[in-house]
Amino acid sequence: MTNNNYCVILAGGKGRRLWPVSRAEYPKQFIDFFGVGRTQLQQTFDRLAKIIPADHILVNTNQTYADLVREQLPELPSQNLMAEPIYRNTAPSVAWAAHRTKFFCPNANLIVVPSDHAVQNEDLFKRDMLEGLEFVSNNDGLLTMGVKPTRPEPGYGYVQLGENVGNDLYKVQSFTEKPDRDFARLFMESGEFYWNTGLFMSNVEYLLSCFVKLLPAVLRNLDLTSPTYTIDMEEMYVEKNFPLYPNMSVDYGILEKSENVYVKKCSFGWADLGAWHSIYEAMQKVEGDNVIVDSDIIIDDSKNNIIKLPKGKLGVINGLDGYIVAEKDNVLLICKKEDSSALVRKYINEVQIKKGMEFI
Repeated sequence: MTNNNYCVILAGGKGRRLWPVSRAEYPKQFIDFFGVGRTQLQQTFDRLAKIIPADHILVNTNQTYADLVREQLPELPSQNLMAEPIYRNTAPSVAWAAHRTKFFCPNANLIVVPSDHAVQNEDLFKRDMLEGLEFVSNNDGLLTMGVKPTRPEPGYGYVQLGENVGNDLYKVQSFTEKPDRDFARLFMESGEFYWNTGLFMSNVEYLLSCFVKLLPAVLRNLDLTSPTYTIDMEEMYVEKNFPLYPNMSVDYGILEKSENVYVKKCSFGWADLGAWHSIYEAMQKVEGDNVIVDSDIIIDDSKNNIIKLPKGKLGVINGLDGYIVAEKDNVLLICKKEDSSALVRKYINEVQIKKGMEFI
Protein backbone atom coordinates (compact mmCIF):
# COMPACT_ATOMS: atom_id res chain seq x y z
CA MET A 1 0.00 0.00 0.00
CA THR A 2 1.39 3.41 -0.94
CA ASN A 3 0.79 6.62 0.95
CA ASN A 4 -0.62 8.53 -2.04
CA ASN A 5 -3.56 6.22 -2.81
CA TYR A 6 -6.98 7.39 -1.58
CA CYS A 7 -10.59 6.37 -2.07
CA VAL A 8 -13.98 8.06 -1.75
CA ILE A 9 -17.09 5.97 -1.12
CA LEU A 10 -20.24 7.63 -2.48
CA ALA A 11 -22.91 6.98 0.15
CA GLY A 12 -25.38 9.84 -0.14
CA GLY A 13 -28.14 8.33 -2.26
CA LYS A 14 -31.73 7.98 -1.10
CA GLY A 15 -31.96 4.39 -2.38
CA ARG A 16 -35.50 4.79 -3.64
CA ARG A 17 -35.30 2.01 -6.23
CA LEU A 18 -35.30 -0.47 -3.30
CA TRP A 19 -38.32 1.03 -1.56
CA PRO A 20 -39.95 0.09 0.77
CA VAL A 21 -37.00 -1.74 2.39
CA SER A 22 -34.79 1.26 1.65
CA ARG A 23 -36.41 4.32 3.24
CA ALA A 24 -35.69 8.06 3.18
CA GLU A 25 -34.39 8.07 6.77
CA TYR A 26 -32.49 4.79 6.41
CA PRO A 27 -31.51 4.08 2.78
CA LYS A 28 -30.03 0.90 1.38
CA GLN A 29 -26.33 1.65 1.95
CA PHE A 30 -26.92 1.63 5.71
CA ILE A 31 -28.91 -1.65 5.73
CA ASP A 32 -27.64 -5.19 6.23
CA PHE A 33 -29.83 -6.12 3.29
CA PHE A 34 -28.68 -9.73 2.95
CA GLY A 35 -28.31 -10.62 6.62
CA VAL A 36 -24.51 -11.03 6.51
CA GLY A 37 -23.77 -8.93 9.60
CA ARG A 38 -22.40 -5.88 7.76
CA THR A 39 -24.22 -3.14 5.85
CA GLN A 40 -23.44 -2.33 2.24
CA LEU A 41 -21.43 0.72 3.35
CA GLN A 42 -19.44 -1.34 5.85
CA GLN A 43 -18.74 -4.09 3.31
CA THR A 44 -17.49 -1.50 0.80
CA PHE A 45 -15.24 0.07 3.44
CA ASP A 46 -13.87 -3.35 4.43
CA ARG A 47 -13.14 -4.20 0.80
CA LEU A 48 -11.25 -0.97 0.13
CA ALA A 49 -9.31 -1.13 3.41
CA LYS A 50 -7.57 -4.23 2.03
CA ILE A 51 -6.19 -2.14 -0.81
CA ILE A 52 -5.35 1.27 0.62
CA PRO A 53 -4.74 2.57 4.17
CA ALA A 54 -8.03 2.75 6.07
CA ASP A 55 -7.37 6.36 7.07
CA HIS A 56 -7.13 7.24 3.35
CA ILE A 57 -10.78 6.28 2.76
CA LEU A 58 -13.24 9.19 2.54
CA VAL A 59 -17.01 8.82 2.72
CA ASN A 60 -19.23 11.29 0.92
CA THR A 61 -22.85 11.48 2.04
CA ASN A 62 -25.66 13.93 2.72
CA GLN A 63 -25.88 15.78 6.03
CA THR A 64 -29.05 13.77 6.74
CA TYR A 65 -26.99 10.58 6.94
CA ALA A 66 -23.80 11.85 8.61
CA ASP A 67 -24.69 10.32 11.98
CA LEU A 68 -25.41 6.96 10.34
CA VAL A 69 -21.95 7.00 8.76
CA ARG A 70 -20.33 7.84 12.11
CA GLU A 71 -22.28 5.07 13.80
CA GLN A 72 -21.44 2.40 11.23
CA LEU A 73 -17.81 3.44 10.63
CA PRO A 74 -16.49 4.62 14.01
CA GLU A 75 -12.93 4.13 12.73
CA LEU A 76 -13.42 6.80 10.05
CA PRO A 77 -11.45 9.97 10.88
CA SER A 78 -13.74 12.99 11.28
CA GLN A 79 -11.96 14.84 8.48
CA ASN A 80 -12.69 11.94 6.11
CA LEU A 81 -16.47 12.35 6.41
CA MET A 82 -17.86 14.76 3.81
CA ALA A 83 -21.51 15.65 4.41
CA GLU A 84 -23.17 17.64 1.63
CA PRO A 85 -25.78 20.29 2.47
CA ILE A 86 -27.96 19.50 -0.57
CA TYR A 87 -28.47 16.67 -3.08
CA ARG A 88 -26.50 17.32 -6.26
CA ASN A 89 -25.77 13.87 -7.78
CA THR A 90 -22.26 12.43 -8.11
CA ALA A 91 -20.25 14.95 -10.18
CA PRO A 92 -20.18 17.62 -7.43
CA SER A 93 -19.55 14.89 -4.84
CA VAL A 94 -16.46 13.67 -6.68
CA ALA A 95 -15.28 17.24 -7.26
CA TRP A 96 -15.35 17.90 -3.52
CA ALA A 97 -13.63 14.58 -2.76
CA ALA A 98 -10.88 15.36 -5.26
CA HIS A 99 -10.42 18.80 -3.74
CA ARG A 100 -10.11 17.45 -0.21
CA THR A 101 -7.81 14.63 -1.30
CA LYS A 102 -5.49 17.17 -2.91
CA PHE A 103 -5.37 19.00 0.42
CA PHE A 104 -4.26 15.76 2.11
CA CYS A 105 -1.82 14.77 -0.65
CA PRO A 106 -1.15 16.96 -3.73
CA ASN A 107 0.05 14.01 -5.86
CA ALA A 108 -2.67 11.55 -4.75
CA ASN A 109 -4.46 8.93 -6.80
CA LEU A 110 -8.19 8.67 -6.08
CA ILE A 111 -10.55 5.68 -6.45
CA VAL A 112 -14.25 6.60 -6.70
CA VAL A 113 -16.57 3.77 -5.70
CA PRO A 114 -20.34 3.52 -5.07
CA SER A 115 -21.45 2.03 -1.76
CA ASP A 116 -24.05 -0.41 -3.12
CA HIS A 117 -22.14 -2.85 -5.30
CA ALA A 118 -21.36 -6.54 -4.83
CA VAL A 119 -17.96 -8.07 -5.59
CA GLN A 120 -17.63 -11.84 -5.93
CA ASN A 121 -13.83 -12.29 -5.85
CA GLU A 122 -12.06 -9.87 -3.53
CA ASP A 123 -8.57 -11.13 -4.42
CA LEU A 124 -9.14 -10.32 -8.09
CA PHE A 125 -10.73 -7.02 -7.08
CA LYS A 126 -7.58 -6.09 -5.16
CA ARG A 127 -5.37 -7.08 -8.10
CA ASP A 128 -7.40 -5.07 -10.61
CA MET A 129 -7.50 -2.00 -8.34
CA LEU A 130 -3.75 -2.02 -7.72
CA GLU A 131 -3.02 -2.42 -11.44
CA GLY A 132 -5.37 0.47 -12.15
CA LEU A 133 -3.75 2.67 -9.52
CA GLU A 134 -0.35 2.00 -11.06
CA PHE A 135 -1.68 3.10 -14.44
CA VAL A 136 -3.25 6.39 -13.26
CA SER A 137 -0.21 7.25 -11.14
CA ASN A 138 1.88 7.19 -14.34
CA ASN A 139 -0.67 8.53 -16.83
CA ASP A 140 -3.03 11.49 -17.04
CA GLY A 141 -6.43 10.00 -17.66
CA LEU A 142 -9.65 8.68 -16.15
CA LEU A 143 -9.75 4.90 -15.81
CA THR A 144 -13.11 3.17 -15.44
CA MET A 145 -13.39 -0.47 -14.45
CA GLY A 146 -15.32 -2.67 -16.87
CA VAL A 147 -16.71 -6.17 -16.27
CA LYS A 148 -17.62 -8.61 -19.03
CA PRO A 149 -21.43 -8.96 -19.29
CA THR A 150 -22.92 -12.28 -18.24
CA ARG A 151 -26.41 -11.46 -19.53
CA PRO A 152 -28.07 -8.80 -21.75
CA GLU A 153 -28.85 -6.50 -18.83
CA PRO A 154 -30.79 -3.33 -19.84
CA GLY A 155 -30.46 -1.80 -16.38
CA TYR A 156 -26.68 -1.24 -16.53
CA GLY A 157 -24.44 1.18 -18.38
CA TYR A 158 -22.04 -0.13 -21.02
CA VAL A 159 -18.59 1.00 -22.13
CA GLN A 160 -17.18 0.16 -25.56
CA LEU A 161 -13.53 -0.86 -25.82
CA GLY A 162 -11.42 1.10 -28.27
CA GLU A 163 -7.66 0.97 -28.93
CA ASN A 164 -5.68 -1.41 -26.72
CA VAL A 165 -2.99 0.32 -24.69
CA GLY A 166 -1.69 -2.81 -22.95
CA ASN A 167 -2.42 -5.10 -19.97
CA ASP A 168 -6.20 -5.28 -20.42
CA LEU A 169 -6.32 -1.50 -20.76
CA TYR A 170 -8.17 0.22 -23.61
CA LYS A 171 -9.15 3.66 -24.73
CA VAL A 172 -12.89 4.16 -24.33
CA GLN A 173 -14.72 4.23 -27.66
CA SER A 174 -18.16 5.12 -26.28
CA PHE A 175 -20.51 4.98 -23.30
CA THR A 176 -24.13 3.79 -23.51
CA GLU A 177 -26.45 4.16 -20.54
CA LYS A 178 -29.16 1.53 -20.02
CA PRO A 179 -29.86 0.29 -23.56
CA ASP A 180 -32.98 -1.71 -24.33
CA ARG A 181 -32.63 -5.49 -24.06
CA ASP A 182 -32.09 -6.09 -27.79
CA PHE A 183 -29.19 -3.64 -27.91
CA ALA A 184 -27.82 -5.07 -24.66
CA ARG A 185 -27.81 -8.51 -26.31
CA LEU A 186 -25.96 -7.13 -29.35
CA PHE A 187 -23.46 -5.45 -27.04
CA MET A 188 -22.82 -8.67 -25.14
CA GLU A 189 -22.46 -10.78 -28.28
CA SER A 190 -20.04 -8.31 -29.91
CA GLY A 191 -17.41 -8.70 -27.19
CA GLU A 192 -16.61 -4.99 -27.52
CA PHE A 193 -18.86 -3.78 -24.72
CA TYR A 194 -18.35 -4.24 -20.99
CA TRP A 195 -20.54 -3.30 -18.07
CA ASN A 196 -19.60 0.10 -16.72
CA THR A 197 -19.31 -0.56 -12.99
CA GLY A 198 -19.37 3.12 -12.01
CA LEU A 199 -16.04 2.56 -10.27
CA PHE A 200 -13.23 4.69 -11.67
CA MET A 201 -9.93 6.27 -10.69
CA SER A 202 -7.50 9.01 -11.65
CA ASN A 203 -4.62 10.98 -10.27
CA VAL A 204 -6.12 13.95 -8.49
CA GLU A 205 -4.26 16.58 -10.49
CA TYR A 206 -5.75 15.37 -13.76
CA LEU A 207 -9.20 14.75 -12.26
CA LEU A 208 -9.36 18.32 -10.96
CA SER A 209 -8.30 19.66 -14.36
CA CYS A 210 -11.33 17.87 -15.87
CA PHE A 211 -13.64 19.51 -13.33
CA VAL A 212 -12.14 22.93 -14.07
CA LYS A 213 -13.06 22.50 -17.74
CA LEU A 214 -16.51 20.99 -17.28
CA LEU A 215 -18.08 22.23 -14.02
CA PRO A 216 -18.74 25.72 -12.62
CA ALA A 217 -16.07 27.45 -10.52
CA VAL A 218 -17.17 26.44 -7.03
CA LEU A 219 -14.42 24.70 -5.09
CA ARG A 220 -11.57 25.85 -7.31
CA ASN A 221 -11.84 29.34 -5.79
CA LEU A 222 -10.54 27.89 -2.53
CA ASP A 223 -6.78 28.34 -2.24
CA LEU A 224 -5.36 25.06 -0.95
CA THR A 225 -1.91 26.58 -0.56
CA SER A 226 -3.02 29.28 1.88
CA PRO A 227 -1.33 28.86 5.29
CA THR A 228 -4.70 29.58 6.93
CA TYR A 229 -6.57 26.87 4.99
CA THR A 230 -8.39 24.33 7.18
CA ILE A 231 -10.99 21.59 6.72
CA ASP A 232 -13.43 23.69 8.78
CA MET A 233 -12.93 26.61 6.39
CA GLU A 234 -13.57 24.34 3.43
CA GLU A 235 -16.77 22.95 4.95
CA MET A 236 -18.13 26.44 5.67
CA TYR A 237 -17.38 27.38 2.06
CA VAL A 238 -19.11 24.23 0.80
CA GLU A 239 -22.18 24.88 2.97
CA LYS A 240 -22.64 28.23 1.26
CA ASN A 241 -21.58 27.43 -2.30
CA PHE A 242 -22.31 23.75 -2.97
CA PRO A 243 -25.86 24.49 -4.28
CA LEU A 244 -24.21 26.35 -7.19
CA TYR A 245 -23.25 23.00 -8.69
CA PRO A 246 -25.59 21.47 -11.29
CA ASN A 247 -27.44 18.24 -10.49
CA MET A 248 -25.22 16.06 -12.68
CA SER A 249 -23.77 12.54 -12.58
CA VAL A 250 -20.02 12.09 -12.83
CA ASP A 251 -20.53 9.66 -15.74
CA TYR A 252 -22.42 12.22 -17.82
CA GLY A 253 -20.60 15.33 -16.61
CA ILE A 254 -16.99 14.12 -16.64
CA LEU A 255 -16.32 10.62 -17.99
CA GLU A 256 -18.36 11.02 -21.17
CA LYS A 257 -16.93 14.46 -21.92
CA SER A 258 -13.23 14.12 -21.06
CA GLU A 259 -10.50 13.36 -23.57
CA ASN A 260 -8.26 10.76 -21.95
CA VAL A 261 -10.69 8.10 -20.76
CA TYR A 262 -9.66 4.46 -20.45
CA VAL A 263 -11.30 1.21 -19.40
CA LYS A 264 -9.72 -1.77 -17.71
CA LYS A 265 -11.13 -5.24 -18.37
CA CYS A 266 -11.75 -6.65 -14.89
CA SER A 267 -12.67 -10.15 -13.79
CA PHE A 268 -13.64 -9.79 -10.13
CA GLY A 269 -17.35 -10.46 -10.65
CA TRP A 270 -19.68 -7.54 -10.05
CA ALA A 271 -23.31 -6.59 -9.55
CA ASP A 272 -25.12 -3.31 -8.92
CA LEU A 273 -27.40 -3.87 -5.93
CA GLY A 274 -29.34 -0.66 -6.35
CA ALA A 275 -32.65 -1.99 -7.71
CA TRP A 276 -34.94 -4.99 -7.18
CA HIS A 277 -34.45 -6.28 -10.71
CA SER A 278 -30.65 -6.14 -10.52
CA ILE A 279 -30.63 -7.95 -7.17
CA TYR A 280 -32.86 -10.64 -8.65
CA GLU A 281 -30.52 -11.08 -11.62
CA ALA A 282 -27.39 -11.15 -9.46
CA MET A 283 -28.47 -13.52 -6.69
CA GLN A 284 -28.59 -17.31 -6.57
CA LYS A 285 -32.01 -18.72 -7.38
CA VAL A 286 -33.88 -21.37 -5.44
CA GLU A 287 -36.58 -23.70 -6.78
CA GLY A 288 -38.79 -22.00 -9.35
CA ASP A 289 -36.09 -19.39 -10.08
CA ASN A 290 -37.20 -17.46 -7.01
CA VAL A 291 -34.85 -15.23 -5.00
CA ILE A 292 -35.48 -15.20 -1.25
CA VAL A 293 -33.53 -12.42 0.49
CA ASP A 294 -32.88 -13.25 4.15
CA SER A 295 -36.56 -14.12 4.73
CA ASP A 296 -38.64 -16.95 6.18
CA ILE A 297 -40.85 -18.15 3.32
CA ILE A 298 -43.09 -21.08 2.41
CA ILE A 299 -43.57 -20.82 -1.35
CA ASP A 300 -45.71 -22.97 -3.65
CA ASP A 301 -46.53 -22.90 -7.37
CA SER A 302 -44.60 -19.65 -7.76
CA LYS A 303 -41.63 -18.68 -9.95
CA ASN A 304 -39.37 -15.80 -10.98
CA ASN A 305 -40.09 -13.76 -7.84
CA ILE A 306 -37.89 -11.78 -5.45
CA ILE A 307 -39.04 -11.72 -1.83
CA LYS A 308 -37.74 -9.70 1.13
CA LEU A 309 -39.67 -9.71 4.42
CA PRO A 310 -38.79 -8.50 7.93
CA LYS A 311 -37.23 -10.72 10.57
CA GLY A 312 -39.80 -12.55 12.68
CA LYS A 313 -42.40 -12.63 9.90
CA LEU A 314 -43.38 -15.73 7.93
CA GLY A 315 -44.51 -15.39 4.33
CA VAL A 316 -46.74 -18.00 2.67
CA ILE A 317 -46.89 -17.39 -1.08
CA ASN A 318 -48.81 -19.24 -3.77
CA GLY A 319 -49.38 -18.62 -7.48
CA LEU A 320 -47.09 -15.64 -8.12
CA ASP A 321 -44.99 -15.36 -11.29
CA GLY A 322 -42.51 -12.51 -11.76
CA TYR A 323 -43.28 -10.34 -8.74
CA ILE A 324 -41.52 -8.33 -6.07
CA VAL A 325 -42.83 -8.95 -2.57
CA ALA A 326 -41.14 -6.59 -0.11
CA GLU A 327 -42.16 -5.35 3.32
CA LYS A 328 -40.59 -2.92 5.79
CA ASP A 329 -42.27 -1.26 8.79
CA ASN A 330 -45.56 0.25 7.60
CA VAL A 331 -45.37 -0.60 3.87
CA LEU A 332 -45.93 -3.81 1.91
CA LEU A 333 -45.10 -3.71 -1.82
CA ILE A 334 -46.34 -6.34 -4.26
CA CYS A 335 -45.69 -5.44 -7.90
CA LYS A 336 -44.52 -6.95 -11.18
CA LYS A 337 -40.75 -7.36 -11.37
CA GLU A 338 -40.63 -6.31 -15.03
CA ASP A 339 -40.05 -2.54 -15.33
CA SER A 340 -39.98 -2.45 -11.54
CA SER A 341 -37.69 0.60 -11.27
CA ALA A 342 -40.22 2.76 -13.12
CA LEU A 343 -43.09 1.25 -11.13
CA VAL A 344 -41.39 1.86 -7.79
CA ARG A 345 -40.72 5.49 -8.72
CA LYS A 346 -44.38 5.87 -9.71
CA TYR A 347 -45.65 4.39 -6.45
CA ILE A 348 -43.27 6.48 -4.33
CA ASN A 349 -44.57 9.66 -5.94
CA GLU A 350 -48.19 8.54 -5.55
CA VAL A 351 -47.75 7.50 -1.91
CA GLN A 352 -45.93 10.72 -1.08
CA ILE A 353 -48.78 12.81 -2.50
CA LYS A 354 -51.66 10.77 -1.05
CA LYS A 355 -50.23 9.47 2.24
CA GLY A 356 -47.24 11.61 3.17
CA MET A 357 -43.55 11.10 3.92
CA GLU A 358 -44.09 8.67 6.82
CA PHE A 359 -44.47 5.90 4.21
CA ILE A 360 -41.45 6.98 2.16
